[in-house]
Amino acid sequence: MESLIATSLLGNLTAAATTFGLIFLAEIGDKSQLVCMALAARHRHRPVFLGALAAFVVLNGLAVVFGAGLAQWVPERVLAALVAILFAVFGLLSLRVEEQDETEELKTFSGHGLFVTTFLMIFLAEMGDKTQLAVAGMTGTLPAVPVWIGATLALGTTSALGVFVGCRLLRHIPLHRLHQISGLLFLMFAAFAVTRVF
Repeated sequence: MESLIATSLLGNLTAAATTFGLIFLAEIGDKSQLVCMALAARHRHRPVFLGALAAFVVLNGLAVVFGAGLAQWVPERVLAALVAILFAVFGLLSLRVEEQDETEELKTFSGHGLFVTTFLMIFLAEMGDKTQLAVAGMTGTLPAVPVWIGATLALGTTSALGVFVGCRLLRHIPLHRLHQISGLLFLMFAAFAVTRVF
């Protein structure tokens, strides 16, 4: 009985570790990490990280529960259009910020609003993405709960790295320049999302 429990525990740890490694490597430098980096460079880092983590908890849960069929629920064109609009609006707002607006904007963007914004950006951008489909696929061959844990830890780690880098950028680059850079970055994401609509 003890050997059976030990084997089961080892299998679950192996599944979680395998999932963590694969998803972590797949997500390094991906758009969700760049979104975290851009937002954390301009705003408080905690709501950005928590918003991203909450989005990944939900996305991985959906992937595990519903498998690869999740992306079929909402047409890819609709998701791509929503992502394009969201990124374009955020990009344009970022580009409009001038040097004298820096302090004021940081005060007016509430933690709750930043959490929701980050959650929506990550959730819409990652719905049906390669990592979510990978999680759904791994659930077919590995235990569901360890896959969910491994994937969520991996995506949380990449988000934390993005937030960390974003916070460090603020020490070296003037805030209004970061606004402009992140604005261009979001507009590029919007343009990429538009290509998925057509």
